Amino acid sequence: MCIRDSQENFVPFPFGSAISAEAAGRARRELRENPKPPSAPAHPNRRGRQPATPPAMWRRASHLLLRTTAAAVTRRLPHPHPLPPPPRPLPLAPPWVASASSSYATQAAAATAAPARVPRPLRTVGSLLRLNDLRDNPGATKQKTRKGRGIGSGKGKTAGRGHKGQKARGTARFGFEGGQTPLRRRLPRRGFKNRFSLTFQPCGLGKIAKLINAGKIDSSELITMKTLKETGAIGKQIKDGIRLMGRGAEEIKWPIHLEVSRSTARAKAAVEAAGGTVRLVYYNKLGFRALLKPEWFEKKGRLLPKAARPPPKQRDKVDSIGRLPAPTKPLPFTPEELEFAAKRDAARVITA
Repeated sequence: MCIRDSQENFVPFPFGSAISAEAAGRARRELRENPKPPSAPAHPNRRGRQPATPPAMWRRASHLLLRTTAAAVTRRLPHPHPLPPPPRPLPLAPPWVASASSSYATQAAAATAAPARVPRPLRTVGSLLRLNDLRDNPGATKQKTRKGRGIGSGKGKTAGRGHKGQKARGTARFGFEGGQTPLRRRLPRRGFKNRFSLTFQPCGLGKIAKLINAGKIDSSELITMKTLKETGAIGKQIKDGIRLMGRGAEEIKWPIHLEVSRSTARAKAAVEAAGGTVRLVYYNKLGFRALLKPEWFEKKGRLLPKAARPPPKQRDKVDSIGRLPAPTKPLPFTPEELEFAAKRDAARVITA
C-alpha cells in the first residue's frame, strides 16, 4: 500500500496496517511542508527510470506513519468489559445424598459406556407361552455369510472362490476328475447282485412249541404267518416270507397245522410225525400286506386284492397260492398236491 506526496511521488505504507483518513491527511501535509530536493538526471543505463528516494526521507516517513498508525489502532480498540463476579459455592450435601448421587452417576456412566444386551423377557398368559415370543437361545443361531457385499466383509469380489478356474466359475458333476478316467472306472468289478434272491425270516419249531405252552398260540387252529408275526415268533420285517426250521423238533408232541413260505426237510418230517401238516404257500408284496394288515385297505376304502400266482421260478417250490384274508382252518391236500410234493422231496434228496 502506498500514499501520494505533493510531487506525485508514491511513498510505501506498511502493508496490513490500519490508518484513518485524518492520519493520511496529516502525513500529506507533513510531506508538503518539507518537499524532497530535485532529483539528479537519470543515468543513461537506467532507461529513463526515476531515481531512488533518499534514505533520510524514507526513515522520516516511516517513523511518522508508524506513530500515526499506532495512535489510530489505540483509539479503535474496544474498552474491556468488567468480568462477572465468580459464582457463590453451593452448600455441601449430606453424605448419604452424595453417595447416592455418585452411585447414580457411576451407574449412568457404566450404562452409556458399555450397554449390556439384556434378553427380552418372555410374555406369558398364566402358565401358557405365547407363540409370537418363541425364539432360540442366545448363540443358538448364526447369521448366514453374505458373499459379494464389498471388500470390508471379507467375502467380497471373488466371494472366497479365488481367481478364475473351474472352481471359481462353476461346479463339476460328482465323480468328475477333469477328463481322466475316474476312480469308479479304474477299479475292477467284483461279484454281482442276484435280482432273484429271496430273504426269509427263520422260525424254529422250539419257539413255536414254547408259545403254544405259554397259551399265545392255539394248536387246534391253523398257524399262519400272521399268527407267528403277531405273537412275536419272528421280527418286525417279514420280508419274503418265513422259513420253518427244525430247531427244537423234539418238543413237538401234538399235531399242528402250519402255512409258511419255506420249510426244511427235518422240520416237515417232525411235524408230520406228530400228526400235523405243513403247507408251503406263496404271497407277493401286496399279498403280504393284505395278510398282515387287512385294516389298511379298509381305511383307504379299497377291496382286498386277489392272491397272486407264483412266478415260474417258484412254482415248483410251493404247494399252493396263499389265501386272503388269513385262513383259520387248514386246507386238506389233494392227490395231485401230494404227488407233486412227493416228487419235490425226492428231487431235493437227490440234489443233496
